[in-house]
This record gives sequence, structure tokens and C-alpha cells, in this order.
Amino acid sequence: MESEVIGHYDELGRDRDGQAEAFDAIGERYDQAFPLKEGQWAAGAWLAASLPAGAAVLDLGCGSGLPTARQLVDAGHRVTGVDASRLMVELARANVPQADIHHLDLADLRDGGPAEALAGGDGRYDGVAAFFSLLMLPRHEIPHALRMIAALLRPGGLLALGMVEADVDDFPIPFLDTTIRVSGYLRDELRLVVMDAGFDVVEESSHSYAPASTQVPPEEQIFLHCRRQA
Repeated sequence: MESEVIGHYDELGRDRDGQAEAFDAIGERYDQAFPLKEGQWAAGAWLAASLPAGAAVLDLGCGSGLPTARQLVDAGHRVTGVDASRLMVELARANVPQADIHHLDLADLRDGGPAEALAGGDGRYDGVAAFFSLLMLPRHEIPHALRMIAALLRPGGLLALGMVEADVDDFPIPFLDTTIRVSGYLRDELRLVVMDAGFDVVEESSHSYAPASTQVPPEEQIFLHCRRQA
């Protein structure tokens, strides 16, 4: 499989209408609805343990900072978090004051983007956590996002990626009394998209997760432990 990436991330017509606002409205209810994140915790533990001491780590779509930013900081790493929701950024700053949290769209970190200085150019980070943040993008953006992540990582740098297994593209779903749009892949296709973006998949796991809410049915979560190709 080859990705259908044409041009650069900044040439895309990105549509975020309502996405961040939905999480602003959800607020603290997100952690209440998803109280136990076993798969995410395990993938975060792998990332934290596999990095060198005091590593620079980027948490993309950090949400409230729980559990991942907190987990990485507790392991002694230097954590930068970004999220498109203003309220989630406020919660993350309160929950993990040791982390450097920014209100940004993921695409702002691209080469030439408004947060390029924060990204710091090629090889800035030793590791990246992206748990369900790429889920919020339309499919045509996901390969661009993965290539951007690869560029931000040093050669051999690590990516912990979490997605929901679903063959959907920018599909609206009811979520905690609001609506969000999500995209996903079946696991074999996801693995190919990740590899085509410049990563080796070193481990894969999946977890059936039932949120503490009757509004959202159980989902199959996929976690990929990845290493940037040299």
C-alpha cells in the first residue's frame, strides 16, 4: 500500500469546526466517562520505560493530562503537551503543572507552521504519545500528521499510538451529549499507513473498552508501539 499524500500539510483544507468546542463542553466528564484506560496506560508505560532518562516527549492531544502526561512526568521525562480544546489545556495545566502545555492544533507544529518554534525542527523529540488524537482528523490528514510526527522525532525515536478500530472517515457520532467526528482504519490498514509514514511497528495490542456511559458502545482500541526509521 502507498499513501495518497500529495503536497504539504499546510496545503490541506483542514476542517475543525465544532471539534474542539465539543471537548470544551465535555470538560471533566471525559475522565469520568473513561475512568480506566488500561490500554493507554500500558502503552504509556512502554513509552516511558523505553526512553532515555529525562527524554523530551510530545503528548499530542494531551486532553486533561491524565493519564499520559502525568505518567511521563512521573517517570522523569520532559513533557510538552498540545490540545485544541482550551478547557482541556486548562485541566492539563492543573493536573500536570510540571508539563509545558499549549493550546494548539496538531497541524500548527508542522514545518513552517505557527508553532514551528515549539516543534523545534527535525529531531526535537525522543518520543511522541498520540492517544486518540489522530482519530479526530479526516483520513486524508492522517498520513500528513504521521509524517510530521516522524519529522519531529530523532531517528530511532518512539511513537506510542492509540486508535479505535473502525472503517470510517470523518464520521459524526454522539459523544457525551455532544457530537464529534471521527476517523479510523481496520488494523491491517492502520499498520500499513503507519509504516508508510516512516515507522517500524515493534508491537501491537488491542483492548475492548466499554466507557462508563450508555451513550457510547464498546470499542476496540488498537495500540501500536512504533520506532521512527533511521
